[in-house]
Amino acid sequence: MNTIDSTYYLENHIKKRDNQEAGTLGKDDFLKILMSQLQNQSPLDPMKDKDFVAQMAQFTQLEQMTNMSNTFEKYFNKSEGSVAEYSHMIAKEIAYFPEEQSEGDRGELKSGVVEAVSLKEGEVFLKLDDGARVPVSSIQEVRNNRDGDQHGT
Repeated sequence: MNTIDSTYYLENHIKKRDNQEAGTLGKDDFLKILMSQLQNQSPLDPMKDKDFVAQMAQFTQLEQMTNMSNTFEKYFNKSEGSVAEYSHMIAKEIAYFPEEQSEGDRGELKSGVVEAVSLKEGEVFLKLDDGARVPVSSIQEVRNNRDGDQHGT
């Protein structure tokens, strides 16, 4: 006779979870319970299709919520250290080397007043009053915008 291993009982997982500070049942635990149910079901009274589908739907929902939580966490960790970090530069005048110039020929510095900060493909850009988009890696100098002059000097 097949018996279900007592470690798979839901009540044991709940006790285990309650004993842990922040532990919860995860998708691995859910799959173990489901597999144990399928392996040890009575051949005369197998699990109904609708019950199996309902459990799979719950598992899918759990997995999607976990993935969404991980995505949000990555987004917030990334944005905290990038766009917000450079937001203090709005209304400041910056001096920068244009990207078109080669590394050896730096040429003349350009300047402009920062109107917005954006993030594109993991890189932070500053949008200037003349419409230019400057990567923060190109900035050479940051100055207070004198007398509210919106075009730099």
